[in-house]
Amino acid sequence: MAKDKEMEENNYAEDKGFAELGKNEPLKGELVENRVLVFSGPLLNEFFERGYGKFAENRLELSFVEALYLVDKGKLVVTGRDKKIGFEDLLKTANETDREIHTTYVVYKDLRERGLTIKTGYKFGCHFRVYERGVKIKRGPKEAHEHTKWIVHAVAEDYTCSFPELSRAVRLAHNIRAKMLWAVVDQENDVTYYQILRIKP
Repeated sequence: MAKDKEMEENNYAEDKGFAELGKNEPLKGELVENRVLVFSGPLLNEFFERGYGKFAENRLELSFVEALYLVDKGKLVVTGRDKKIGFEDLLKTANETDREIHTTYVVYKDLRERGLTIKTGYKFGCHFRVYERGVKIKRGPKEAHEHTKWIVHAVAEDYTCSFPELSRAVRLAHNIRAKMLWAVVDQENDVTYYQILRIKP
């Protein structure tokens, strides 16, 4: 296991276009169980192309980490039971169903502020799948640079795992031609990215 040099050395910067997105008219979402639903708004496609949420019928569904980030950045106003829900209350609500939410949010925020595009990685058994800076999410055929570059699993610094778990993660990443990164969050909320490689003798 070694620190990932690309993540450590690259000076990414938050997407400049994101700063203007929804600046004067943030999205309006409603907290429903373990997600935030946005039913309308002129910028839904713009947010989706930047990797936020998934479309289902007539709405954009945001996960807790996505909603927390957008609330923190002033891009989303969340309501529930006819009252506004701020960042801290949304975090407390999320923690009731996901005890890892603090760790995953710290990593999600760090990746976003590097200008990277992020989607859920649960179908790969990890927290996030991450794309190069500037990649727009789309369906159908993709260019080589539009495919997943990293799959990232967020863990606290006292996390322990088995060798079989490490092996499965690395094999999966290899199968989709991506790098497998473990994002380790310390007590100061600093994130260090470690890559585990499969080496053939």
